[in-house]
Order: sequence, then C-alpha cells, then structure tokens
Amino acid sequence: MKGSTILDSTEELAASSIDGPRAAQSLRARHSTLAAPAEQLRQLANVVIEGQPLDFERAIAAAGFPGLHPASLEIFQINLGKLCNMTCRHCHVDAGPDRTDAMMSLDTIEACLRALDQTAAHTVDLTGGAPELHPHFRYVVEEAVRRGKHVIDRCNLSVLLLPRNKGLVEWLGERGVEIVASLPHYRKRNTDAQRGDGAFDKSIEALHLLNEAGYGTGDPRRRLTLMSNPAGAFLSANQASIENEWKDGLQRNFAISFDRLFTLNNMPISRFLEWLVDSENLDPYMERLAKSFNPAAVNGLMCRNTISISWDGRLYDCDFNQMLDLDALPGDAAMHVTAFDLAKWQSRRIVTRRHCFGCTAGSGSSCGGATV
Repeated sequence: MKGSTILDSTEELAASSIDGPRAAQSLRARHSTLAAPAEQLRQLANVVIEGQPLDFERAIAAAGFPGLHPASLEIFQINLGKLCNMTCRHCHVDAGPDRTDAMMSLDTIEACLRALDQTAAHTVDLTGGAPELHPHFRYVVEEAVRRGKHVIDRCNLSVLLLPRNKGLVEWLGERGVEIVASLPHYRKRNTDAQRGDGAFDKSIEALHLLNEAGYGTGDPRRRLTLMSNPAGAFLSANQASIENEWKDGLQRNFAISFDRLFTLNNMPISRFLEWLVDSENLDPYMERLAKSFNPAAVNGLMCRNTISISWDGRLYDCDFNQMLDLDALPGDAAMHVTAFDLAKWQSRRIVTRRHCFGCTAGSGSSCGGATV
C-alpha cells in the first residue's frame, strides 16, 4: 500500500513525535529571520577575512577547476520532507515535529520514480527530516529495491523506537537497505549537547535494535554506517583515524558494533548558522573553513555525482543548496522533477556559494563522508 493521505498522516505523525528528545525549536516555529534562506545567504555574504570577501569560485579556479561541472550521475537523493521527531541544534534542514508544512506528495514521489528510470544511478538515498515518518516511505523503498537500486535510509536512530515503526528495522534488513545513522559522538555528553537530554540513551537503544537484526555485523545487505559531525566550530576529525576509536568505544562500553564511520563538517547554514552567529563564531569558523581549503577534495564533491530532490520536487546540486533555495538552474531555467531532463542536468554548471567551503575543508565533506 502507498499509504494514507499526506495531510491526515503528517498531523498524526507530528503528534506522535513531539515526545522525542528535543534540543531546540525549529527556526520556522520561532519565526526567526534565519528561517529565510535569503537571510542565511546574506549573513554569509557579510563575512570578510583579513579585509577580503570569501570567493569560492576563485579558490577552485586557483586549484585548476574553472567552475564545477557534473560527473556521471550515481546517487539519486530524495528529501521526503522536514518532519522529524527531533530538533537538533546543528540541523541544516531546520527539521522538527512542527514541519508538517514540507512533505513530499505522492504525485511528486511518482515523478521521482519516473525520473529515476531515466538515469543509471545505482543508489537511492532517502533523507529528511526523518524519512521514516513519511507515510509513503515503505512504498518508495519497495519501488527503488524493485528497480535493483541500493537504498540508503538516513536515520536519526531514535525514530526507530517510535511505536509506529515497530518491525521497521527487520523490514529494511530484508530489503538490503543500508542504514546511515547520524550520531554526533559515541559519548553521551557530546550527543546530548546537540540533540537534547536523553537523545544518546535512545540512540544506544536503537543501535542495539539494529545489531539484533543483523545490522553492523559485516553483512553487506545489512550495512550500518554511522555519521558524525563536530559539536562546535571546528572541522571533523580524520575519518580513518577515528573509526577504530569509535568502534572500540561503542563495543567496550555498550557492546555495539557498526560497519563504517562517515565524518561530516557542520555546514554554516540554518540552525548551526544561528549558533555561529549567536556565539560570535561565524567569522572565525568561515576563516577556518576557507584556510583549510583542500584542492584534493574537489573531485569527490557530492554535487558532481548526486541529484538532490526537495520535498516539493525542485532539483538541486546538493542537499545544502536545497536548504538555501539555490536551484540547480536558477531563474526561469529552474528544474522540477516532473520535467526532468537528464541531458540538461548533465550539461549544467554547478551553483556554488560561500558555504561550499564546508565541503572542501580538511579531508573534504559529503553525504558519503570524507572526500579525500
């Protein structure tokens, strides 16, 4: 079954999700000026370092890249909506229990599947919000698996404990869905600082549930990937060097295993941007990102091999551009999934702004972890 209507389902889901761990309210719920992508871009545009404005295009040109252009399309990322059972302090989506305003319709889901059929993408990447809260989540998974695609579920862990998701872990495992689970840190204090009191304990409970279902034990059809981001205005630690530390810490303290670790730099947008501004860390953080620019990270940028589809069907170069309303083709040429044109998609020039320094700093950063 494809599910019930979007309106009825999202109201029910929001009501059942509010009792999850909460660290904040969404920018939208607080009527913050930063809820508007234009204001976020304005704040970033005002940053000046050593008397000079930041220029990402100049940085990549100096590294031998006269603009960014697509490589082969490999990853088909669908943002099913911004509804989430959590409101994490660092969330670049501004997701939360109140975000029933931004949920993908069934018609748009069908258009996504038609567009997918035009591509040779090997992976369907489902994200949100909490994608599992979408009433048609299982339908999308089934359709992607039927097409022979590798499916990724980007999961906040605690959502798996909601009564409505009972049995979901085993259901996903039976279909070979990879779980990419966000966990700020393997220590309680660091995780709760970003996600709210009690979030770490719920994450550990969900990880045990995943291990019991065979996830994180070396089975390639039940792969468990953890994704970590720093709890502050600094870069992610080296991905390869800390994976063993995480594996040892979670096994020793909680008898939990996982398959691999991704690290992700916090992007200076949405609620993390708000924290940077409020803590007077915006200029120092942007300086850190710019001065850590790594030309070797450019080839692996996710905007080159990924299509990012928003809940309303608009097309973007990446998930971060999506949250800033930076359409893949601006203005009158803006693209929508209902009129997807693969040749047009592959011939575009990728849209960049100052936040892109976040993906090229240090070891690089993407939805697939480090790029170097």
